[in-house]
Amino acid sequence: MLKSILRGLYRHKSSLASENCITTIKSVNSYRITLSDPKTRNTLSIAALQRLIEEIKIAGDDLSLKSIVICANGPVFSAGHNLKELSIPENQKTVFSLATKLMNTMIECPIPIIACVDGVAAASGCQLVAASDMAICSNRSSFSTPGVNLGLFCSTPGIPLSRVVSKKTAAYMLFTGTSINAEEALRTGLVSKVVQPEELDNEITTLTTLIGQKSRSVITLGKTFFYKQIDENIKSAYK
Repeated sequence: MLKSILRGLYRHKSSLASENCITTIKSVNSYRITLSDPKTRNTLSIAALQRLIEEIKIAGDDLSLKSIVICANGPVFSAGHNLKELSIPENQKTVFSLATKLMNTMIECPIPIIACVDGVAAASGCQLVAASDMAICSNRSSFSTPGVNLGLFCSTPGIPLSRVVSKKTAAYMLFTGTSINAEEALRTGLVSKVVQPEELDNEITTLTTLIGQKSRSVITLGKTFFYKQIDENIKSAYK
């Protein structure tokens, strides 16, 4: 009985604390989603996962928008899942189900999603970067899948990671838990471009402006085709 009461109080407290874990700003043709819970190192809590899914769908349905930017407040882009939530057994299925739904929502979103990283992206935070269509990071950023160091294995982060970096790089990150720096992330294909921290906002603005000059229907068609052909052999892709 006491455990049930304490769990209920924890959920209530977590819910209140997570109400503002995500903030959004709509510009002329781009939608910025900001992880805004630096006290928890921007963990992807249940509330954060739900909001990310919701906001990506909202932006994808808005025909005036042509791109989405996911960024974060504080020195950590995201430390991954909320371990306090995962310590409650009945939360585990919910967390991983929502994480999978988020990844699918990102792929199905009709406009490109850009990760804007200035700091640490670890575990499912790294997964969020890998699942984005593009990623721009500062030269002080780092990326890791450190679950193995905690007696866990970053299985789900490894899914998009192994599809954007080489097999050897993915294995190195997953089996050692060692982080890679921004230049290594660029070299292996995890990010699209590396800039100085003070140049990050301008770089994102330049990128979203370039995309904003394109036809929304062409962008949507192109993204759909891009991911469809990746899963096919070359001959099938040309059909």
